[in-house]
Amino acid sequence: MDQTATVDVIIPAFNAARYLPAALESVAAQSFDDWRIVLVDDGSTDNTPQVIAPFLHRFGAKLLYIRQQNRGLPAARNAAIRASNSEFLALLDADDIWLPCRLAESVRILRERPQAGLAYGLVTHIDADGNLLSTFHGNRSHAEGRIASHIYMKKVDLPCPTITFRRQCAEAVGLFDETMRATEDRDLWLRIAQHHEVAFIPKVIAYYRWSANSMSTDTQRMVNAQQQFIRKHYGTIGCGFLPRQVASARVYKQRADALKAQGKPRAALRSALHAVALYPFDLDNLRTAASLFVHWLRAQA
Repeated sequence: MDQTATVDVIIPAFNAARYLPAALESVAAQSFDDWRIVLVDDGSTDNTPQVIAPFLHRFGAKLLYIRQQNRGLPAARNAAIRASNSEFLALLDADDIWLPCRLAESVRILRERPQAGLAYGLVTHIDADGNLLSTFHGNRSHAEGRIASHIYMKKVDLPCPTITFRRQCAEAVGLFDETMRATEDRDLWLRIAQHHEVAFIPKVIAYYRWSANSMSTDTQRMVNAQQQFIRKHYGTIGCGFLPRQVASARVYKQRADALKAQGKPRAALRSALHAVALYPFDLDNLRTAASLFVHWLRAQA
């Protein structure tokens, strides 16, 4: 019979053998030790099975390893959740790392706040080699409580390696949407937040690895994914007309920032102006458009 723990650690893995040992060691180093790992190998073609083998021997019943054909990140997470049996589910991607306090802080705040459906904290970004980069400090104005509309408008970000949620919440609202290949995490957090409070841990509890293949490098994919999310939830709790305009504008502002970083000022300016047209009352949208316009004028001189 599978071991029942307070927390099941949900780890999807696809060709992440390089990083998996660090992720698994960070779970083993937790100050809170009533955990079990459910690791789903989503059809990896690297040496993931060989990397996992010594951990299976070392962790015993505290590590459940499932191998399946490649079906994508949401499906891998769902397979892990269906194989879990704990009260709390904590996310850890195969290339991220937890700090030793991560589970203790998450379980503590969810125990203290039974009305909260999920908890999250802060992250420090790391590069491919594990070097520390910037720290994500969150949006303290909308960090916790009934924040469904702020999640919809992307005024608050919930970093995946810090997320812990109650099993009963996932059972009530459904698991990750497997038709979404991006924003599927935000989609689930919104559905939980529409019925429960969100708890915030105001400290860094995980390292989040920047990826060269992040969605911001493919701006059209980013826009399509975000628009799918916005359309899906429009008209539901906290997702009315004004939040939709704000959310849509932020999509194009984010795209403008990404295009600027890629050295495409004209396309960036068009995207920024689109953001202003959708929601002209956000000063960030106006500042971004003005800055890009001045940059464009100088380039013409």
